[in-house]
Amino acid sequence: MTPARDPLSDTFQALADPTRRAILARLAEGKASVTELAEPFDMSGPAISKHLKVLERAGLIERGREAQWRPCSLAPAPLKDVADWLDHYRRFWEASFDRLETYLEDLQKKESKHVRKPKPRGRKG
Repeated sequence: MTPARDPLSDTFQALADPTRRAILARLAEGKASVTELAEPFDMSGPAISKHLKVLERAGLIERGREAQWRPCSLAPAPLKDVADWLDHYRRFWEASFDRLETYLEDLQKKESKHVRKPKPRGRKG
């Protein structure tokens, strides 16, 4: 029995590689051919194709056909799923920082109450 696919894990696996992230960044600017996507990288065509297959399997890109041109385009829906998943942890950190800020403010108030004011000196004379 094959385990069920986990789309979020597929997306993270695809995003784990800097080459694939660079490809996605390029596709965020618009459609591009495989040749155009391969230009900035010093790797073989089959290596680029493997990266594209990982991105396609994760649902991050779509490949089309327009006459002789086979453009790739960004499919951002899985990135929204990642953002939604991360949002939970963002809220956790924000709440933690809010609690820390409150604690520090309370500490400052307590310290200011305990600071001794210098006694006024009497006049000689």
